[in-house]
Amino acid sequence: MTGKRYTLDTFYTSQEWRSLREIIIHDRTKDDGYVYDEVTGRPIIQGYDIVLHHKIFLTEENVGDASVSLNPDNIMIVSHKTHNQIHEKFGYIKREIYLVYGSPMSGKTTWVSSVHQSGDLVVDMDSIWQCVSGLNRFQKPMALNAVVFGVRDYLIDSVRMRRGKWNNAYVIGGYPLISERERLIRQLGAREVFISTSKEECLRRLELDDSRDKAEWTRYIEEWWRRYSPRMAI
Repeated sequence: MTGKRYTLDTFYTSQEWRSLREIIIHDRTKDDGYVYDEVTGRPIIQGYDIVLHHKIFLTEENVGDASVSLNPDNIMIVSHKTHNQIHEKFGYIKREIYLVYGSPMSGKTTWVSSVHQSGDLVVDMDSIWQCVSGLNRFQKPMALNAVVFGVRDYLIDSVRMRRGKWNNAYVIGGYPLISERERLIRQLGAREVFISTSKEECLRRLELDDSRDKAEWTRYIEEWWRRYSPRMAI
């Protein structure tokens, strides 16, 4: 059975996939409120770490076949780390692009650091600032804005054009506006990962962090939440 003509890049942003993903996660959530990794048997603590893995790997040839791509019996829930291990074990090579977004202090870079592997490309604004300025990664001299954003744009363009021999790519940023996220997701063929830490927890973490200016980063957090536009429930 075939359905709409998808490519691997457009399938994961489709309404059909997003709807099915929500249904599967809902149906497989246990009474304790957790979804479990179907390989390791361990609970997946954070929702953003849930990956729906196709047992029959999707290809450009079968992604339009709903009996493969949209068949719940062909889909298992695993953590992001388990998903990477499955693909490495079976030698299945397809570059995955992830747009990782959320509030300042939500843990975006921490999560990427826990799942990315050697050979992956990580586009992280804080790291670019540190590399260009030679300062603490959270100091951002205005005089370097044009250079920093130029480096970021070059790296994102490298992801879009699939330039280089990297494996997976993680593009990290705040991206509070859904319009900006959707544009990047379309351009990059990316999957979105929302690091859904609450505003209150972000502010609590800031209080415990002595490496950042408290007043400045409080403004960053407040501004992100003021501008944030969530995806509407399907």
